[in-house]
Amino acid sequence: MTDNKRLAYSIIQFLRDQLQSGDLTSDAQESLEVAIQCLETAFGISTDNEDLAVSRTLPEIFADAVKEEIPNVIVDSVPNSPTVEDIAKAEQLKTEGNEQMKVENYQCAVDYYTKAIELNPSNAVYYCNRAAALSKLGNYTGAVQDCEKAIAFDPSYSKAYGRMGLALASLNKYSDAVSYYKKALELDPDNESYKANLSVAEQKVKDAPSPASSLMQNSQVQQLMSGMMSGSYGPVGGGGAGPGAGANDIAGLIQAGQQFAQQMQQQNPELIEQLRSQIRSRTPSASNEEQS
Repeated sequence: MTDNKRLAYSIIQFLRDQLQSGDLTSDAQESLEVAIQCLETAFGISTDNEDLAVSRTLPEIFADAVKEEIPNVIVDSVPNSPTVEDIAKAEQLKTEGNEQMKVENYQCAVDYYTKAIELNPSNAVYYCNRAAALSKLGNYTGAVQDCEKAIAFDPSYSKAYGRMGLALASLNKYSDAVSYYKKALELDPDNESYKANLSVAEQKVKDAPSPASSLMQNSQVQQLMSGMMSGSYGPVGGGGAGPGAGANDIAGLIQAGQQFAQQMQQQNPELIEQLRSQIRSRTPSASNEEQS
């Protein structure tokens, strides 16, 4: 019990030092005073029990303990580098994955590339190859994520940008795909595949209807406009209804627009997402090639 009392005494000293620092609010000071009283009551001690004092303060003891722990934390946080055996085995798995791609066994290829990544997780080629397999399986979102990892590990890897473009184009994100194809061509200017894919993506961007035209072609929007023109949402424009008529007309339109937006979100979330996608800021995409 004596050691517990010594610890409690050190804590009380620490709390009293905090009270004397002058950095606390009145509420915090009151809370610390209550805590001190509770500790003194629970352990049957007071500041008069100087025989319980230790040679160092609680902050000093804590600082030394932290210094001893830091090297262990740093060592534990650093991932282990792959061994020579791991690297060789990963390359073998990648080769087997490539063979599965040739026979269109895409899921098996994904499994091989995944095992290669587990052995050597910083190799950009493995992520890029798995992205190609995922695209073949229709998992374009997963392909985009793998391409992002490949680019993060190797920003000069043209194939990763090209495959990102393919995945984004498959998600109908043609503007983004254009950016990535252009980057792929910067890194590999003579690649005919990138040039062809870039041309297709650029044409898709040109042919894409604007958000406004997409909205106006929607039957629900047309019903809303028809209702406004016919007076279903109140009079639009003049009409001699008095000095407040114009304001009421605008309020009616705003209310109708809000109701319509809510209905569209509930009934046709796909269109809403499409509109949002079309007006988002541009990002980059990828390309089609053989496995590395």
